[in-house]
Amino acid sequence: MSENTEIRKAASGAPAPVGTRPEPELVRDVKGMWGAKGSGDTSGFTGLERVETMAHPAVAPYGGWFDEVVAALAEDLEADGITDGIEKVVVENGQLVVFVPRERLVAVMRHLRDDQDLRFELCIGVSAVHYPENRGRELHAYYPLMSVTHNRFIAVETTCPEEDPHLPSIVAVYPGNDWHECEAWDLMGIVFDNHPGLVRSAMPDDWVGHPQRKDYPLGGIPVEYKGAVTPPADTRREYS
Repeated sequence: MSENTEIRKAASGAPAPVGTRPEPELVRDVKGMWGAKGSGDTSGFTGLERVETMAHPAVAPYGGWFDEVVAALAEDLEADGITDGIEKVVVENGQLVVFVPRERLVAVMRHLRDDQDLRFELCIGVSAVHYPENRGRELHAYYPLMSVTHNRFIAVETTCPEEDPHLPSIVAVYPGNDWHECEAWDLMGIVFDNHPGLVRSAMPDDWVGHPQRKDYPLGGIPVEYKGAVTPPADTRREYS
């Protein structure tokens, strides 16, 4: 059995044996360097095949202060009567990432900011990623958080489907996220509910679509710059 086949089998949703590490979600099979389809692969790696998965869920104990943070957050949420506030915990490359349901995002952020044992006073914006093959969870939002008090760094991640691309705004908790949520809406199409003024930040107000989505056309869109029109990429050059 090949390594890729084993990964696909493990991530298929079958329950893992008791005491083993939880398996990741399967995202997609990739052929070539970038997984390009229909446009040709000029990377020279057309024979490369691999399986891309979301990060493996970690099993407690996570190590060091990671356990303190997760325990404090879980305790705060339970005090609010929230038992489903943490989807999974990921520890990868020395970083703690807490996945939360979008419905619990604001509550999680308030506790991370206000709990004296957590004190993540600084949210360094929000980044978005589009995984078309991650059915029902195609759009991911990633929030890096810094505790100045405790000199700690973690991240919170949440998801929403393409069919309902809505996440709650956290501007009421972290006002500095105002512009970053506008950018994520502009480029990725995530609608941040209750944002004080969700507008495009990079593209013109009347632009159609969200250019960093995987389903956005690559080339073929005329671009006007100061009255001059640049031909679409696929009409001014070609790859052999």
